[in-house]
Amino acid sequence: MLEYYNYIKALHLIFVITWFAGLFYIPRLFIYHIEASQKASPEREILVKQLQLMTKRLWYIITWPSAVLAVLFAVWLLILAPNFLQQPWMHVKLTFVALLIAYHLKNHVIFKQLQRNEVNYTSKYMRVWNEGATLLLFAIVFLVILKNAFNWIFGVVGIIVLGILLMLGIRLYRRVRDKNPEA
Repeated sequence: MLEYYNYIKALHLIFVITWFAGLFYIPRLFIYHIEASQKASPEREILVKQLQLMTKRLWYIITWPSAVLAVLFAVWLLILAPNFLQQPWMHVKLTFVALLIAYHLKNHVIFKQLQRNEVNYTSKYMRVWNEGATLLLFAIVFLVILKNAFNWIFGVVGIIVLGILLMLGIRLYRRVRDKNPEA
């Protein structure tokens, strides 16, 4: 079965990429939905209906299947190479993956609320929330690539700096958008 290891690893990586694509885009659709819900009728109803359809297709046709397949191929890889479970970096990676799954499930809760036209978050909150997948992607990729060479101090500082830069980017975008609503 080890001769198939690289094929399984390639499939795992493909589905991780498509999973993240969905996780990057779904909060953006949430933002549009929240902002559309504040518009006047009939524009509000037209936009909300279209955004609900787009979100539903993205969530159930791309994001959920990709998440399930990425996890299944990951488990298969660990079954084929159980020695990875003995390495400390893998424990940390699996912790980040657990956070990624929690982030995915929270997006599912938000998705269900918006499908029922329940708007419980502001577009500003969702812009910050949108960066959760980015932070997790950086953490997981650097951990997988650097493995034991991963310097925890620099890694933690790097993720904090990335988070600060993302927040500053959001603020800058908001200022530009407030000055020019077409941006």
